[in-house]
Amino acid sequence: MSRLPRWVGGVGAGLTRLAERLEARGTEAGRDGAPESGRAPAPASAPAPDSGPATASDPVSDPASPSAPAASAAQAGPRPDPVAAVPWGVRVAAEVGWRLLVLAGTLWVLMRVISAVRLVVLAFVAGLLITALLQPTVALLKRRGVPRGLATAMTFVSGFVVMGLVGWFVVWQVTENVDDLSKQVQHGITDLKHWLLTSPFHVTQDQINNIADKLSEAIGTNTKDLTSAGIEGVQVIIEVLTGILLSMFSTLFLLYDGPRIWQWLLKLVPAAAREGVAGAGPRAWATLTAYVRGTVIVAMIDAIFIGIGLYFLKVPMYVPLAVFIFLFAFVPLVGAVVSGALAVVVALVTRDVFTAAMVLAVVLAVQQIEGHVLQPFILGRAVRVHPLAVVLSVAAGSMVAGIGGAVVAVPLVAVTNTVVGYLRAYAKDAAARAVLDVSAEEAAATPPRPVG
Repeated sequence: MSRLPRWVGGVGAGLTRLAERLEARGTEAGRDGAPESGRAPAPASAPAPDSGPATASDPVSDPASPSAPAASAAQAGPRPDPVAAVPWGVRVAAEVGWRLLVLAGTLWVLMRVISAVRLVVLAFVAGLLITALLQPTVALLKRRGVPRGLATAMTFVSGFVVMGLVGWFVVWQVTENVDDLSKQVQHGITDLKHWLLTSPFHVTQDQINNIADKLSEAIGTNTKDLTSAGIEGVQVIIEVLTGILLSMFSTLFLLYDGPRIWQWLLKLVPAAAREGVAGAGPRAWATLTAYVRGTVIVAMIDAIFIGIGLYFLKVPMYVPLAVFIFLFAFVPLVGAVVSGALAVVVALVTRDVFTAAMVLAVVLAVQQIEGHVLQPFILGRAVRVHPLAVVLSVAAGSMVAGIGGAVVAVPLVAVTNTVVGYLRAYAKDAAARAVLDVSAEEAAATPPRPVG
């Protein structure tokens, strides 16, 4: 116990000597670095006359003082601005990056909202498309002196009656020919088995039976899935009926009160952009009307000519197949491929390979005439969309909202293209008008020069 105070005292004395040595080294380092900063070191024997002897508490002479690093930093010069230290390319990339993130976040939230109320959005868009198809009839009746309410009612009732009759006709034709079709399908499967047995592929009867057994087993194991699919089918039917009712109400009010609804929407737009949006609206509506009307005409021509080909080739259910071709034509590119493939498969199963090949030739010929003659002539350049944009928009629309999204994707892209083009041209014209106005003001403010 008597050695502990001595040991503690020795440790304290050692720490004191260590601190003095570090302090002395810091003082020498400060004196050596002073000439590098552009200041001459003050002589040790000539202290300032009015400062008095330096003490341990003097921040200038005490290198351990907190203000000593600040003084050395001030002697080294001011640091550059952090923004100026970042390269220009990195700053541009950062500016573009955060704006893209904001746009992507906004688009993601918009897609989530649309997915949550998908039924309402699709019903309203379907009503908008039907309105674009029926609105010229309302305008024609109004020009003939028919009141607006009566013209709207006549067009609305006749339009939906025609669409309902088309749907009923398709269902009636399918139910009337389903028995005959099933018999022809069984006969076609038997012919296919016979062809496989006699073909050069060396397919045996055991292999065919094995494939049939695997198909039966797959159907038996997926009974629960089929049952759940049936339940979901009932839900889909309910949703479809709800969507039809919403579309009918939307169409009725858009036909009757469309201009006033548009004027109300314009009031929600900021005043600075209202003039441009007001000019883009009629052009967007004209594009949508031309697209819907042209698509209906092109789809009708496809259905008539392909249906005539199926009739002469004696393919069963040629009338329902023609109606399916008409309906699938509202999905550009993809719908034509699906409906044409369906016609070829029906011809292959119910007739023979030659008939299926002839049906394929008819479908390809009609589609080529459609793509190179009908669409450029009927739709025009205002609503033409590049095939890559069509495929990408149809794929994105089907991923977001299924078949309905695939139907409305292309007209949405066409309308967006028209609106963006008009707003770009309007911005250029506004900038040119602003330059002319400034020049006119400067010319008016300049006093005339004296003559002579």
